[in-house]
Amino acid sequence: MSGPKVFLDYEQKALDDAYDQAVYAANRDQVIARFASASRVTRQHLGEPQRFAYGKSALEGLDVYRTRRPDAPVNVFIHGGAWRAGLARDYAFPAEMLVSAGSHFAVLDFNNVLEAGGDLMVMANQVRRAVAWVIDNARQFGGDPGRVYVSGTSSGAHLGGVVATSGFAVKGYVLGSGMYDLRGPRLSKRSSYVAFTDEIEDALSPQRHLSRVSAPIVLLYGSLETPEFQRQSRDFAAALQKAGKQVELIAAEGYNHFEMTETLGNPFGPLGRAVLKQMNLV
Repeated sequence: MSGPKVFLDYEQKALDDAYDQAVYAANRDQVIARFASASRVTRQHLGEPQRFAYGKSALEGLDVYRTRRPDAPVNVFIHGGAWRAGLARDYAFPAEMLVSAGSHFAVLDFNNVLEAGGDLMVMANQVRRAVAWVIDNARQFGGDPGRVYVSGTSSGAHLGGVVATSGFAVKGYVLGSGMYDLRGPRLSKRSSYVAFTDEIEDALSPQRHLSRVSAPIVLLYGSLETPEFQRQSRDFAAALQKAGKQVELIAAEGYNHFEMTETLGNPFGPLGRAVLKQMNLV
């Protein structure tokens, strides 16, 4: 016997599963482990990054992997982790591709939602301050402040969408496997660790603030992702297009949620190719 619908056509368990990547990606732990191991290899090849502080707390910093080109563009990466996990050091793996192509790669650290007492606004404000810092201080590491791009995956793509609706002078966004309206996540089991309120839901739902988008956005998702993560990208792309914004939607065949993030380090993978194309590095 089926239960009541709690969101769209979802019963509660189906909605919970649609926001739980482990249900749809049996290799989650193996791929996440590869993020860290590939990042260690990247540091062996490129050396340790420069560390800069964008705030007062110890975690409010970012790692910059520098290219040798003068006045080079900058790609700012916002990592995922269901809002509750992840460190910049474990997301260095795309740096080698970007540095070789002629771009600096800046990876952000910020508090996870558990450390923030469930408050997503803490993370959103940290990420906003970090992106603003890069724009204001790019010349410190040889970057061109007029060519700052933002990329993000999973919950980092959500935060990238928040940045895109915050009025920053960013040239473009590549967002993979993200969430752009928080109503579904709020009704799912993610509310067990995120303190959603009406105000948070509205303020941090990029799809509700389309008029603030001023830069091109490329949205990607994998065909093996959860149905909600596929729908979120499709709906955000459709809303942006209807609002007259510059948007491209890419459905990558045969990738699950974590495999999509891994392709950011591959110039021939969906995310890597999209980033290089947007930054005119191909």
